[in-house]
Amino acid sequence: MPVIETTPALVEKVYADLSAKLEVVRGRLQRPLTYAEKVLLGHLDDPAGQELEPGESYLLLRPDRVAMQDATAQMALLQFMQSGRDETAVPTSVHCDHLIQAYQGASADMSTAMTTNREVYDFLRSCSARYGIGFWGPGAGIIHQVVLEKYAFPGGMMLGTDSHTPNAGGLGMFACGVGGADAVDVMAGFPWEVLYPRLVGVHLTGSLSGWASPKDVILRVLEELTVKGGTNRVVEYFGPGCESISCTGKGTITNMGAELGATTSIFPFDERMATYLKATEREELADLAKANEILLGPDPGVQAEPAQFFDVVIEIDLSTLEPYLVGPHTPDLARPVSKIAAEAKKEGYPVKLSSALIGSCTNSSYEDMSRAADLAQQASAKGISSKTPLLCSPGSEQIHLTIKRDGQMAALEAIGATVLANACGPCIGQWKRDDIEQGERNSIITSYNRNFPKRNDGNPATLCFIGSPETVIAYALAGTLDFNPMTDALEASDGSRFVLDPPAPAPEIPASGFVISYDGYDAPPADSSGISVKVDPDSKRIQLLTPFPAWDGKDFAELPLLLKAKGKCTTDHISMAGPWLRFRGHLDNISDNAFLGAVNAFTGKAGEGLDQLSGESGVPFPKVARHYKQEGLRWVVVGDENYGEGSSREHAAMCPRHLGAAAVIVRSFARIHESNLKKQGVLPLTFVDASDYDKVQESDRVSIQGLGSLAPDGHLTAMLHHKDGSEDSFEVAHTLNVEQIGWFKAGSALNLLREQA
Repeated sequence: MPVIETTPALVEKVYADLSAKLEVVRGRLQRPLTYAEKVLLGHLDDPAGQELEPGESYLLLRPDRVAMQDATAQMALLQFMQSGRDETAVPTSVHCDHLIQAYQGASADMSTAMTTNREVYDFLRSCSARYGIGFWGPGAGIIHQVVLEKYAFPGGMMLGTDSHTPNAGGLGMFACGVGGADAVDVMAGFPWEVLYPRLVGVHLTGSLSGWASPKDVILRVLEELTVKGGTNRVVEYFGPGCESISCTGKGTITNMGAELGATTSIFPFDERMATYLKATEREELADLAKANEILLGPDPGVQAEPAQFFDVVIEIDLSTLEPYLVGPHTPDLARPVSKIAAEAKKEGYPVKLSSALIGSCTNSSYEDMSRAADLAQQASAKGISSKTPLLCSPGSEQIHLTIKRDGQMAALEAIGATVLANACGPCIGQWKRDDIEQGERNSIITSYNRNFPKRNDGNPATLCFIGSPETVIAYALAGTLDFNPMTDALEASDGSRFVLDPPAPAPEIPASGFVISYDGYDAPPADSSGISVKVDPDSKRIQLLTPFPAWDGKDFAELPLLLKAKGKCTTDHISMAGPWLRFRGHLDNISDNAFLGAVNAFTGKAGEGLDQLSGESGVPFPKVARHYKQEGLRWVVVGDENYGEGSSREHAAMCPRHLGAAAVIVRSFARIHESNLKKQGVLPLTFVDASDYDKVQESDRVSIQGLGSLAPDGHLTAMLHHKDGSEDSFEVAHTLNVEQIGWFKAGSALNLLREQA
């Protein structure tokens, strides 16, 4: 077995530190603590001196490890190379899962990826070896599944450069998705800074049965809280219902907490987690967790009086939960499956399904695949197969080998499934489709986590609905949304009619154990002194970074407006994935995708707007931004509510910064994106009066005044200079603290970190 950094000695030290720091915190707060608070405050850099005001204070924390996927790792490692360190300060891993395009099936797609992405993989492998980082090559698995299998442990804290890092909350970890700059701080030995989150408590009672699954729990929470409801909050699950959900099922729930905008989501330690740890070669960690159970759950009194400890409490009786479908175009448009047929008819959704997809980091566990295979076996017994193309993405090579041995893969293939590589694939836009024309309206159903327009296949007319893997299989067998899997009949090959039985309860742990795999893993070498990082100076994929310039000390005066975005503007809209993933390590090349998905509030068209210098309309935003930059002008973006929701990708901040963004003024921000903008030296501002958004005109120049006296909790003045000579001014707010103001003045957080190092 290769050396994995989550050793009993490391975990023992984490528990000792938690105990010591919580003793200090308890002395200050004089009240019981929830489990999330224990893990959060038990990782404080200075428990005695840290200001502790939820929603107000910025906490300085000491995470235990960092994990990065290949698309975000490129830029994170390029930044880390500028930090001046010879190795990372905390255990760190890189996972190659995002760059494998789904097309013909696992073998062919892997072969293509190895050729197409060779220089990126060589860079990541050599950089990992040079700086003491564990490297998981392409095909080893999706980052979050591998982290759950190999690294996560109850009570730990981890940062990941992917928004779905909270998947590890299913194993009791405070796991948070961040941009690469936040990860670099921790890798370089500095604390992680985050706004002290408030708490949402989800009280679970009863137990799941029949068609209901862990996926339906989080879809129900999304219905309640919406995509904004978790912003700057931690979602903590508690109550007797928790123990009825497997460890991997808990991971499904915490994974999609990212869709709430939550800082993270977390479950307390229980016997289900211990079972999973033992089954994945971590019995010593299970024993350590049991010995420290007092640290790994809420204090007595929290469950009895939850309203005293949580800002919001949601009650869910698992015994009454129905299977859900959410979508299209947003993960909080939720309804039970019993209502989807009528709603599809009412809204005019295409009811014929063009594709069905299961797996992804959210739902690719042994339990998930077993429940899906149960329905597949029912269908095979009746002589039928999927009526729509069916794609399956195993979460890791460990899962792939285990379901191959135990027959679930064969059962899925028997109804027509194509097994894809152990990678993200269509979940993050890495999907080559030949069956649908661009712009053709169609519906797909997935067990993924995100369903923004263009997210899966680059087609804005694809409507994506999300459910559990077993729900997806049922709809694939029907081939239509006009179907209720719990009550409606399918036609067998002999012409008879039958109703699917609910999927049988599936074991979370295989009867014969997992087929343990370390395929594709390179442990950090003992001596990295002779290793050089591979970067071709002429590469179109990897580009060494040049520091952003420092602030010149002046107010921003009459900067052109690049974009006024209307409605939902996610990080996918700001910096698309899909084919653009190939440029994630080349800042200048990937900047050509900036704002291509953003909807222009003045025209209703995406990706194009007015070039104020030439007077030309309908110009792609990246071209306009480059024109302004060429003329020495910085520029401003205006946005709507929850601007920057979705993925943690810092390219959505770095690309605008590279092209000359000075400030982004919005009605409200998503947490990670606001932090990423701060890290890159872009001013994130919010309208004090949200209606001031309506004053912004297409040909405006924008001034930001008061930067010389920029201070925490202060306001600045924005002035709009209209084309007709008139002006509008209004207040804008910011959440910059003293340290973050230092980032702005230095030009970026990395500039300041490099000076300090």
